[in-house]
Amino acid sequence: MLSGLPLRLQQFCGRMIGLLAWCVLRKRAFIADRNLAHCMPELSLSERKRLVRRSFESNGMGLVESFRGWFQNPEQLRSRVTTHGLEHLHAALEQGKGVILLGGHFSTLDLCGAITTLFFPADVVQRDHSNPLFNHIMTGSRDKMYGAVLSKRDLKGMLRRLKQNNVVWFAIDQDNGRKNSVFAPFFGQPCATLISVMRLARISGAAVVTYSHFRRPKARGYDLYFQPALENFPSGDDVADASLLNQILEREIRRAPEQYLWMHRRFKTPVEPGTQNIYGQRRD
Repeated sequence: MLSGLPLRLQQFCGRMIGLLAWCVLRKRAFIADRNLAHCMPELSLSERKRLVRRSFESNGMGLVESFRGWFQNPEQLRSRVTTHGLEHLHAALEQGKGVILLGGHFSTLDLCGAITTLFFPADVVQRDHSNPLFNHIMTGSRDKMYGAVLSKRDLKGMLRRLKQNNVVWFAIDQDNGRKNSVFAPFFGQPCATLISVMRLARISGAAVVTYSHFRRPKARGYDLYFQPALENFPSGDDVADASLLNQILEREIRRAPEQYLWMHRRFKTPVEPGTQNIYGQRRD
């Protein structure tokens, strides 16, 4: 029902859901506040609190927009979408070894994922949701949008799709612990960063293109940004490569910081095992 509403009304409903979540989900609000305190120390306390609230509003809109992406034809939004640098993706595909399309957890993730399929076919890598019903709906809906829905652990599946010169899209900005990660700066803070992208690019020879997507104010539409394929990537230095990816993601987040998912524990793993992270949790 929400997915069929006009875009402006849909975003209003999402904003109200986000405000309710901001009032009720105090633990998530605390995590967002800690993230912003460390990533953007230049903000005053009032500015930071306001950005936390706006982030909840934006992610509430993103939740409702996800339903639109899952249950409605993205063609309805074509006239409201502007692509920037799409030629970089096409140039990368011409190399014939597939494209790893790297993004982040922006609030428009699922809707803009559906929108991208208007311009080129793509596969998506996901982490299954803990709620079985929600996961069934999410996966079934994504399966209709994309050529393939791949588990984040399905390295063979990703390599197979890249070998067929497909676009494989996934986000790299979650803390999965020390295993298969290195510590690299993110907004100036050491952060556990996955090295699976470097391994995948090294084995497949695929080009790596970074991608971001944002909602325009007042329901005016969406912007999709594609950057030129990374040169000399991977370099063989995982820390340097992870630092580069974090730097690119940071630059894109600064375009519209309220549209980033600040509620997830990006700094869950402390540098020193057995010490507390920035959320006051002791982690190995």
